[in-house]
Amino acid sequence: MNMPVRKNETVTAIATPQAKVLTMPLKPTPALVRAAGYAQRIAANVIPPVIVIGVALVLWEILCNKPGASLPPPSRVLSDTWELIVDPFYDRGGIDKGLFWHMSASLQRVALGYSLAAAAGIALGTLVGQSTWAMRGLDPIFQVLRTVPPLAWLPLSLAAFRQGQPAAIFVIFITAIWPVIINTAVGIRNIPLDYRNVAQVLRLNQWEFFFKIMVPAAAPYIFTGLRIGIGLSWLAIVAAEMLIGGVGIGFFIWDAWNSSRISEIILALLYVGIVGFVLDRIVAGVAILVTRGTAKA
Repeated sequence: MNMPVRKNETVTAIATPQAKVLTMPLKPTPALVRAAGYAQRIAANVIPPVIVIGVALVLWEILCNKPGASLPPPSRVLSDTWELIVDPFYDRGGIDKGLFWHMSASLQRVALGYSLAAAAGIALGTLVGQSTWAMRGLDPIFQVLRTVPPLAWLPLSLAAFRQGQPAAIFVIFITAIWPVIINTAVGIRNIPLDYRNVAQVLRLNQWEFFFKIMVPAAAPYIFTGLRIGIGLSWLAIVAAEMLIGGVGIGFFIWDAWNSSRISEIILALLYVGIVGFVLDRIVAGVAILVTRGTAKA
């Protein structure tokens, strides 16, 4: 009887080399790329002015912290005006008000005078740009009157209106209207001839030509004049309020000067600059929105 032969199998372990795990670099997502680019743009725009302002404050502190300095250093300005900074809404009656109320009164005068100047300036600029006869008759007058300094109009406006409020609004109006007129007229005169030919082919009436051809084509020029006008308006109201008195940032500065409160003058000038910058940015933003990016920011 044959016995089954048991095969003696020997399992030999074969050592296999361990696979090396490679770490693949993470591919940035589009959202991460956009966020990084946005952060870089912010850093490029924010860091330089922060450094410059910091250096300027340090120099100011060093130069004005010496004995006999005529201007206060930033640290003293901050301590002297701390109440005005933290409580701009106080109202103790009369002209003893916080900076919010002075700024608010000035902005109301600017809003009214500037709105009138914008409406009248665009209308007159359109007339001068569209009519050769009107340009020859009115343009020399505009060129002469626009060189008159804003405050030179104040005595005449006080004599005409006999009140400070309308006199200040008139000074803003007469200061802001000239760049609006001139830039609107230039924009109207520079409308391409092809646009006018298209309007004739389509037989557009005067209103259709104005709103569909003239205003879109001249909008960048018009908003350039409006931006110049808002800056001049803000300059004029501060100067005018120094003379007419009452509530307003201009009179606040003049009253602080008469009381030797130099720190409050410096704080008010800082607020005036910030508000003027914001006004300019607002007009520039409206220009970009209306002209769909044609006007420069």
